[in-house]
Amino acid sequence: MSHVFLYALVGVGLFTLGLYALIVHPHLLRKILAINVMGSGVFLMLVALGRRTPGTLPDPVPHAMAITGIVVAISATALALALMLRVQVETGRAELPEEPLE
Repeated sequence: MSHVFLYALVGVGLFTLGLYALIVHPHLLRKILAINVMGSGVFLMLVALGRRTPGTLPDPVPHAMAITGIVVAISATALALALMLRVQVETGRAELPEEPLE
């Protein structure tokens, strides 16, 4: 088993685990963490897809996309946490209401 295949397999596993947690857990903090786990799986896949042939340099584009994605993910996580705190202040719970507010 090559390292590239192992990275890709772990990336798919992380994405699947995050998607499962996103669907199952109603608490907003757990949903935010699940989205971060899914993002880590995508970043791992991007790094694995940077073709590494013997004797040549790896493709820098997927690595640059992964680094940029990490910066964007940190900003999106901060925004999601602020929105979660706002929902908690307004509703008293850190979960989205199932019925529409009137």
